[in-house]
Amino acid sequence: MPAVFRKELADHLVSLRFLILFTLVLLAAIFATYIATRTIREAVTTDTEFVFLTIFTTSGESLPSFTFFLSLFIPIISIALGFDAINSERNSGNLSRLLSQPIYRDAVVNGKFLAGLAVLAIMIISVIAIVAGLGLRIVGVPPDSGEALRLIVFALISIVYGAFWMALAVLFSILFKSATTSMLASIGLWIFFFFFTSMIAGSIANALVPVDQTSTLEMLASNAEIQGTIARVSPRTLYEEATIALLVPEVGSLNLVLLMSAIVGGRMLTPLPLSQSLLLVWPQVVSIIALAAICFAVSYIRFMREEIRAI
Repeated sequence: MPAVFRKELADHLVSLRFLILFTLVLLAAIFATYIATRTIREAVTTDTEFVFLTIFTTSGESLPSFTFFLSLFIPIISIALGFDAINSERNSGNLSRLLSQPIYRDAVVNGKFLAGLAVLAIMIISVIAIVAGLGLRIVGVPPDSGEALRLIVFALISIVYGAFWMALAVLFSILFKSATTSMLASIGLWIFFFFFTSMIAGSIANALVPVDQTSTLEMLASNAEIQGTIARVSPRTLYEEATIALLVPEVGSLNLVLLMSAIVGGRMLTPLPLSQSLLLVWPQVVSIIALAAICFAVSYIRFMREEIRAI
């Protein structure tokens, strides 16, 4: 497996695909950070807490926040790195020649998955570090130890989120012989999760518990609970909830109605310590890990049982 890992890692890092993807993500992150820092300069006061973390969660009038860009680009990068991991080797005839060497099948699939995940981790950590440095330069407020730890955990959760899409792309590369088909299947599922899951969840919740301006707090809470439960089928929802609760320490609940009622009622939102924020996001993180493990386990079993012939 180390030999396969090193070979795949080298191929990824010197490929034009990696350069294009990293450039796109970096430019989008820099623009989002620049807009966020301009907004922060106008809104920040001497009593504002966690100023450094707001760089990653603040959106401007023309661009969304940095966390939104990560939730958008991480699946695209993962799919681009993994959609042809196996079927390209099979179609070119390299897979049969590779397995004729003293290399086990599990070493091939494990090495390819870990190499893609390592490249993804390098990109995520690099972009977060560059954005943090740019924000520090513009805002001029250094992070304390608690904010630095939250950023480290945020990077780890982002890597776990990318691991799911990487495992899904590798699974489709094993299930489909054509690289184009596996790419379209991966992108189609990403479009469904990213754009349609929230709309479907909202429609079902409104059909079960209709709400309007005269609705009671119990009806609003019931509607939000149903909508949130259905939307959590999407990994994007799980990732967004985890990042919001982690980078915004004032968020003490992932229930939108309870949070808004606290704000409207004038109650102070006390920032949570890092340990409490981790307990709050732990179910979301475990769910993403479970989804990634299921996809990789299915791809592993399918690849180990597949008949591979020389072309």
